[in-house]
Amino acid sequence: MVTLTRPDGTRPEDLNLSRRGLTLALTGGYALAAWSAQADPVKTDGAGLIQSMVDLPAADRKIPAFIARPLRGRHPVVVLVSEIFGLHEYIRDTCRRLAKLGFVVIAPDFFVRAGDPSVLTDFPAILKIVGQSSDKQVTGDLKSAIAYLKAQPFADTTRMGITGYCWGGNIVWESCARLPDFKAGVAWYGRLSGDYAANDTEGKRALELASDLKNPVLGLYAEKDSGIPLADVEKMKVALKAAGKTTSDIIVYPGVQHGFHADYRPSYDKAAAEDGWKKMLAFFAANGVK
Repeated sequence: MVTLTRPDGTRPEDLNLSRRGLTLALTGGYALAAWSAQADPVKTDGAGLIQSMVDLPAADRKIPAFIARPLRGRHPVVVLVSEIFGLHEYIRDTCRRLAKLGFVVIAPDFFVRAGDPSVLTDFPAILKIVGQSSDKQVTGDLKSAIAYLKAQPFADTTRMGITGYCWGGNIVWESCARLPDFKAGVAWYGRLSGDYAANDTEGKRALELASDLKNPVLGLYAEKDSGIPLADVEKMKVALKAAGKTTSDIIVYPGVQHGFHADYRPSYDKAAAEDGWKKMLAFFAANGVK
């Protein structure tokens, strides 16, 4: 078991890991709690891209964010919101994949205040970190990312979308209800009811926000998701229809599990992941993020 012993994040001397796990942690590798020994993750090179870490001036502190973008020109923007495992290699690689397609992609570290979940194997410890991120904090961090991007000559924020996985998929629904800057959102298997922040009583859950959506959202969900009941997905479909949100949609992939896009995890499903990726790009393009 790995435990977080420092408020500013885990250091190598705090870890009790295998040699392989320690190497992954020290090199900013994949999330240890979800890594599959059988995985063959997609690896996207940085040729033709500029990659950097930047500091976003949030309300209470600066927060780090990873950016990948084409070498030259002004491009549409995608904000990418991580899973519960934080800003690790799968998220950075996904940023590079989108940047290769002509997007400026930014992935903020929403969990930096409480620790780094990517180097942990203890799920309760990971959820404790994630649970510190309230709706108010996340929305504030997103506003900081948007403000930063608006000041950059390479980012065309009039063509800006948001996507995210797992925890990040939930944030996509919430953000498209609260932040009009996003032209569209694509939520990959984001929770629709309940919340990770147990003490956060300020915000509504995704199922309560259908009528508040300011821009369309595409939800990509898994039939065999053990954490997101299909009943919730059906309720969301009904809520969208009742609210007249005809440009939003939900697709359920039969036979697959939660995390089907995460190519470093045993839940990865290549066919569903590739189809979802194509549908995400088409949805963005249809709604002005191109």
